[in-house]
Amino acid sequence: MTIHIQINYIASSKLSQSGTFQLRGRRPEQVALAFWKQIKKDMSYHANLVTVILNGDQDITQMVIELEKQEWDKSLDDNLPF
Repeated sequence: MTIHIQINYIASSKLSQSGTFQLRGRRPEQVALAFWKQIKKDMSYHANLVTVILNGDQDITQMVIELEKQEWDKSLDDNLPF
């Protein structure tokens, strides 16, 4: 299944990037988070997520933020020395 993701964010100004992706057994928010991570990696400025739009009409921003938070929390737990 193919989905279209548009990510609106703020870096030095308001920006938007979009793309078409294959799900390949992943949930749309997982694909969107991977796309968002790639955008942040490519940016020379700190970027803040504004909205994530799926297929032009479905706002999945909160799901992406929650998934990113879960991954962040898990990485903190995995790096504890005790």
